[in-house]
Amino acid sequence: MARTAGSGTRPTIRMVAAEAGVSTATVSYVMSGRRGEGGPGVSDITVERVRAAAERLGYRPNQAARAIRTGRTNTVILSLTMLSDPWSLSVIEAVQRVAAPLGITPMILGDADWVKVLQSHDADAVFVDAVRPEQRGALEGLAARGTTLVVFDEELGAEGFDVIRSVAGPGCALAMQHLLAGHRKVGCLVPARGGTPPAGRRYEAYTSALAGAGIALNEDFVGTFDGTTTGAYAATMRLLSGEDRPTALYATSDYAAMSAVNAAQRLGLTVGRDVDIIGVGNAIEGERMTPSLSTVGPVDFFERVARLLLKRAVDGGTREPEVLDFPWQLFVRESAPHRA
Repeated sequence: MARTAGSGTRPTIRMVAAEAGVSTATVSYVMSGRRGEGGPGVSDITVERVRAAAERLGYRPNQAARAIRTGRTNTVILSLTMLSDPWSLSVIEAVQRVAAPLGITPMILGDADWVKVLQSHDADAVFVDAVRPEQRGALEGLAARGTTLVVFDEELGAEGFDVIRSVAGPGCALAMQHLLAGHRKVGCLVPARGGTPPAGRRYEAYTSALAGAGIALNEDFVGTFDGTTTGAYAATMRLLSGEDRPTALYATSDYAAMSAVNAAQRLGLTVGRDVDIIGVGNAIEGERMTPSLSTVGPVDFFERVARLLLKRAVDGGTREPEVLDFPWQLFVRESAPHRA
């Protein structure tokens, strides 16, 4: 624990106020991270002076005492099913960027068992990226208890909590339409565990698009994997190693598409020329990689979700819950350019 130099005592808010030449109320206001919420006007110069004084003295606010006094924890919880997914990493990055100026700390819950955790841990707001059917009742119970929730789901309504709705089906159809404009041999990367056949709306978009183009489904062009990045990589190696291979790949997630890019390059193929690859999700990492990943997804999704979550954390969930719809669009980049 920090101490003032040579004093052996823990620095207090009064000591910071004396050091900065301001009132204790000003120090409390600055250190709370709540500037811009309609409180007293404090200049940027004063803010920097207070923060510098606190740093010199080694002062840190007592978070437990603040929580009791204000009813806030200055934390948000992100329940993310798959932390290695670039989509989840994009959520984390966006929330961290918005939370930092507010003095709010994101806490990451890296599994789908969020019910148990939220029943015993408090946070100013919680983002849940997946809700199983048996967990829906728990959402209502948590909302009734006062937990501020922002839930990502294609079907739920705003019943005591905010819902982020981003229906993938139409976007996936755009991805297939883009590939079929230049290819007849389009493969698919889709998770399917335990020997079960591939399923889901994203896979249905693949089979429906083939049927609409008059192309018979070739099961040899369907690469199933266990849901991991290494599994997607191995499935791509199998799909692209044969003589009669797909000339384009539709991956049902961006993380699978990124693994496919790596596998294709390992095989000596030039992505965007020898094989086109498109993903689903519009994760931030996909745009940054080389070659940049063509994909489908919502526009400004991660930034807007982060701002809603932090807005709810600050206002305490006092506003009416809402459903935010994010329509999808096609992002054509280097991994699957336009074909004549």
